[in-house]
Amino acid sequence: MSDHKAILEEEFEVLESIFPDELEKLSDNSVQIRIEPEEQSFTYPITLNLIIDYPETYPDVIPNLSIEEIEDEGELRDGEEETILENLNIIAEESIGMAMTFTIASAAKEALAVLIVERIRKEREEDDRRTREYEEAEAARTRGTPLTIDAFNTWRKSFTAELRVKREKEEEDRIKALPPKEREDWKKRKERPTGRQLFESSTALATSDEGLYEDGVEEVDMRKYTREEREAERRKEEEEEERRRQGLVRGDGDSDNE
Repeated sequence: MSDHKAILEEEFEVLESIFPDELEKLSDNSVQIRIEPEEQSFTYPITLNLIIDYPETYPDVIPNLSIEEIEDEGELRDGEEETILENLNIIAEESIGMAMTFTIASAAKEALAVLIVERIRKEREEDDRRTREYEEAEAARTRGTPLTIDAFNTWRKSFTAELRVKREKEEEDRIKALPPKEREDWKKRKERPTGRQLFESSTALATSDEGLYEDGVEEVDMRKYTREEREAERRKEEEEEERRRQGLVRGDGDSDNE
């Protein structure tokens, strides 16, 4: 029996006592060990098969290591398999010259525990990132757009246009609901020019109310008089009225005396 086979048989006996349920001998030069972390995670459960192929020069060289997923026992994410195998190969390099399978299997369990911790860390970082984005979006939404004169004028113009359209629509609906006679009266009133339109369309109306009187009636333009002249004119009219009244009274007295 070669030294290589003797070393492997002796190591297999030890491994079978350590991993009675986890170890499976695939051939004279390879084994498979079921690996799971010391404390399994309910959120990220993971169990793998660690496959070890021993070269003829083992333990003077490291064995060939590979990982196999177990169905319904969790899946590896991108980059995780490479990370685990890289760490296991480093451990194996440090154990060259001695039996190293137990050391590699123990390191694989620790690697799965670290993997779970890393998954939890990344998940928390992602939750924190989403929380920050949500809070920033809410802050921006509640803060609103800074009010400026240009922004206000733009809003006011838009609001006024919308309000005008709304009122015209309401007026149109209201007119449609009127009885025919009332609708006809409304149209006549609508077509009648307003006082402002009359004022703006006629120079004569803009300076006097002459057009509102019958032809042949002369109107006194009081703007030709100053305030004092208008007051004197008013007193003169009152005096004349008083003299006419007194004349009527005296005339009645003379008739009685006769």
